[in-house]
Amino acid sequence: MTEWKEVELQEIAEVQTGPFGSQLKNEQYVTGGTPVVTVEHLQDFRIIDFDYPSVTEEDKNRLSKYLLKQDDIVFTRVGSVDLSAFVKKHQDGWMFSSRMLRVRANPVEVDSRFLSYYFQQKSFRDYILNISVGATMPSINTEILKTIPVSYPYLPEQKAIAEILSSLDDKIDLLHRQNATLEKMAETLFRQWFVEEAKEEWEIGTLDEILTVKGGTTPSTSEPAFWNGTIHWTSPRDITNLNGIYLFDTERKITELGLSKISSGLLPKGTLLMSSRAPVGVLAFSEVPVAINQGYIAILDDKGYSKEFIYLWLKINIDTVHSFSNGSTFMEVSKSAFKSIEIQIPPMSILREFQFIVKPYFEKIKTNQTQIRTLTALGDTLLPKLMNGEVRVL
Repeated sequence: MTEWKEVELQEIAEVQTGPFGSQLKNEQYVTGGTPVVTVEHLQDFRIIDFDYPSVTEEDKNRLSKYLLKQDDIVFTRVGSVDLSAFVKKHQDGWMFSSRMLRVRANPVEVDSRFLSYYFQQKSFRDYILNISVGATMPSINTEILKTIPVSYPYLPEQKAIAEILSSLDDKIDLLHRQNATLEKMAETLFRQWFVEEAKEEWEIGTLDEILTVKGGTTPSTSEPAFWNGTIHWTSPRDITNLNGIYLFDTERKITELGLSKISSGLLPKGTLLMSSRAPVGVLAFSEVPVAINQGYIAILDDKGYSKEFIYLWLKINIDTVHSFSNGSTFMEVSKSAFKSIEIQIPPMSILREFQFIVKPYFEKIKTNQTQIRTLTALGDTLLPKLMNGEVRVL
């Protein structure tokens, strides 16, 4: 590590906070203009694409100081302050909000792609969380970020490290795009078969006629004997954090004793899960046997109607599901309300034909998601080794 330099971030990069709230108010946001990146748009160190919030061309020109350029890095300023993301080519010209900080590297001294990976290290993320301020919610500002120490090798080695890690990310991005395309194809087929070509003579029934639902429980968190076991237990946080539609692991595990406190018991692999509250309607297939908490409706395809058909129906009709939810503190759809939702039920012969066509799409999505997990784990293993010089590339 003798060849690595250590400096404060401000010596190699410019740090800029987003526009003050008085400069850009919520009522000025539009849909379909220049996107404004904020906290919820950062997932897995990536900026996700979105339509809202956006600003008009006039506001974009007025606030040009806060536009992003390709190779910039954005940080969350409040909340998950250890979360950052690299700005890609198609995001050049987007704006960043008051809840964000922008880092613009000096390309003569440091490769911005390398720097973005440096920021992803667990050691760096722990450090920034430790120095953040705020009694109720962590926050950072330009002064805190500017004075953070950064270590880096000579530029050619930086570029080589970034090339290795970005090749993994490029493959992961390609797999994500493939999955999005496959899911969109399945939705298109569903609309064609069961919306555009639906027949008036098809039976009108309820979801209760084509599926079985179960709910869950949270074992007492004050009882250690219920927790840190080997049985997968999930809350909706697991599926809202997914970058796909298959759940392979869960944040927490329970014991056999903890499972005994859950009336629905252990649900089989392949169960379709839907968040029933805050937000309602997030969907995922569990690829492990799993126990669930009360924030889920578990959907079992035990009445002859495939889980892929049910999944696509719910995706297409999610607004209907939302209309059956209610609540004063947060919106929630009950199992009884969910089961009562009306559905036009196609003949079983058509469903079998549709399933034969669409099943391979979902199998390919699952295979791709497995590969994404493998590549992500490889990147997580390589990152600290490359960043501390344990693995050298030049």
